[in-house]
Amino acid sequence: MQSDASDKFKDVHGHHLIAGHYHESDTYLSKRLEGMKDWLITYTLDGEGYANTPEMEAVCRAGDLMLLKPEVPHQYGTRKGQHWHFVWAHFSPQQVQHMWLPTQEIYVKTIENTSVQRRIYRAFRKIIVDSTERGTYWSELCYNALQEVLILLAQRHQQKLDARVEEVLLLLSQSIREPWKIEGIARTIGLSPSRLSHLFKEQTGHSIIEALNQMRIRQAALLLAHTDRSAFEVSQDVGFHNYNHFMNQFRKYYFTTPTAYRNR
Repeated sequence: MQSDASDKFKDVHGHHLIAGHYHESDTYLSKRLEGMKDWLITYTLDGEGYANTPEMEAVCRAGDLMLLKPEVPHQYGTRKGQHWHFVWAHFSPQQVQHMWLPTQEIYVKTIENTSVQRRIYRAFRKIIVDSTERGTYWSELCYNALQEVLILLAQRHQQKLDARVEEVLLLLSQSIREPWKIEGIARTIGLSPSRLSHLFKEQTGHSIIEALNQMRIRQAALLLAHTDRSAFEVSQDVGFHNYNHFMNQFRKYYFTTPTAYRNR
């Protein structure tokens, strides 16, 4: 990971992206007295790393995403007495929307949600494979996966939801057709039903069942607008097994019937 090594990884547009998966002892150190032209992003899987600039210091532990800004003198490596297991990528700032990038020289965010952690790691694996294989449209594939990571990071910064509430929302969105019960969701999350219900309502303003119904009705509205499926079929598609209940919920959110909504 020397500062000049990435030049040979430039694509046809002059932008470069290089990525890897490292497991390093506490002798690992990378030092750049003049900084670098690209961004560095790391995601720590295990152990501890660190990064220093003249103005900032940061420690990276399991679940931490770190971004290191271009043109800033820095060094980073494994903390003494530790190992550092992490995935990383250097990327061109010209290829990423600036709204997804932090302003700090070093930015570290802990990702507590286990589903989001898995999603970020899968995105890094895609970047590593595509940047190594360099097949057709490899750069576009890499930057799509990288932007997914950056958007997930920005989402964590904006929402500030408890990781367990995020897990519930993801669980519901992945399986909106399931006949969910609070007790089953609470067992999956690892909280009592009463504690989970209180936490979810406190953070979102809705009960879990209300949130699930909103997801189902939003999806139903999209299906009604963009497919030829009947209102009854749509109700089944999104998880309502009682058509009258579906009708009542649809009126609650859209103030009209599913059929009238489609015609309108």
